[in-house]
Amino acid sequence: MGCIARLGCLFVLVIACIAGWFTRDRWLPERFRTRPVAAPATAWQPVTQEGADRTKAALVRLNQTRGPVFQNLTAGDVASFAFAELGRSLGASTDSLAARIDGDRMTMRAVVRLAELKGKLGPLGGMLGDRETVEMSGTVQVIKPGLAALSVQTAKIGRIALPQGMIPRLLREIDKGRRPEGLPDNALALQVPAYVGDIRIGNGKVTLYKNMQ
Repeated sequence: MGCIARLGCLFVLVIACIAGWFTRDRWLPERFRTRPVAAPATAWQPVTQEGADRTKAALVRLNQTRGPVFQNLTAGDVASFAFAELGRSLGASTDSLAARIDGDRMTMRAVVRLAELKGKLGPLGGMLGDRETVEMSGTVQVIKPGLAALSVQTAKIGRIALPQGMIPRLLREIDKGRRPEGLPDNALALQVPAYVGDIRIGNGKVTLYKNMQ
């Protein structure tokens, strides 16, 4: 019985060690805990007419009756398509547009003329030049058939990170076009065909999914 008891104790000890290993993030001091490794950001990709054309071609394939149910694109291609739509309202005050993927977010940047915006940013406006790089990062989702949105979680003008409450004001000044009904205040609109059911960001790419309903 003594041997069996010792084997039983050893078995329990092994189970306890295994359980302790898998739950170590709950009881170990902070410096010893494991941390998830974030996916590295992709390189900046310029906004080009060729990128917009590649996105349009992917949308055509997605709409084919016997075509694929999803299409993978780069951040630059999707941003090119988006800015082709936004260009009418952005005008000539914006240039040097580029995009990249940061984990599950898309980040876009552009050099923007701030003549009108500076006076509406309070004390921050006095810290900015006439032209600054504006950078916005957020997730993309389909809101309703025909309308997707880049919901902006973070925004910077030059080196200054904007408070969350100022992001809607920034978006209104950058995109002076008519905002579609149902678009959140902190989002930029992206018109997509109604057959696009979902948009996901991850692993360095943007994936468009066909609406199968």
